[in-house]
Amino acid sequence: MGLNHVQLRVADVAANRAFFEDHFGLRCVADRGDVLAVLADEDSIVALNHFPKAADFTYPDDYWAFHIGFLQPNRERVDAIHASLKAGGYAPEEPREFHGAWTFYVKAPGGFYVEVGHQHSLSDGGVGGS
Repeated sequence: MGLNHVQLRVADVAANRAFFEDHFGLRCVADRGDVLAVLADEDSIVALNHFPKAADFTYPDDYWAFHIGFLQPNRERVDAIHASLKAGGYAPEEPREFHGAWTFYVKAPGGFYVEVGHQHSLSDGGVGGS
C-alpha cells in the first residue's frame, strides 16, 4: 500500500511551493494561485492549501509531534538536500545517524517540520520509518 498524498494547511502557498520545488524536486501539477498548489514527483504528492484563518493555525513546534518525511536513496542525496536548504537560507539540523538512518529535520515556511533521511534498514530489506 502506498500513501496517496499529504495535505498541508499553510498561510503562504507560494513560499511553501518554492520550498518543495527548489529543494525537493517536486513539480507543480495543479495551481490555484494563493489558494492551492499540488506538487508531485514519482513517489510523493504534497497538497498545499490556504484555508480561511490559516494564519491563525500553527503546527506543533516539535518534530516529534508532527512532521512529514522524505526517504532518499543514499546518504549523499541527504547531504545534497541539506546543502541546498542551507544555501537557500533555511536552518536545517546537521545530518546525523538516528533511528537507523542518516537524517535531519528542517522547519518549512509553513511551520511544519520535514525529515530527510536515508533509512539503512530499507536496503537490508527491513522496514524503516520515523
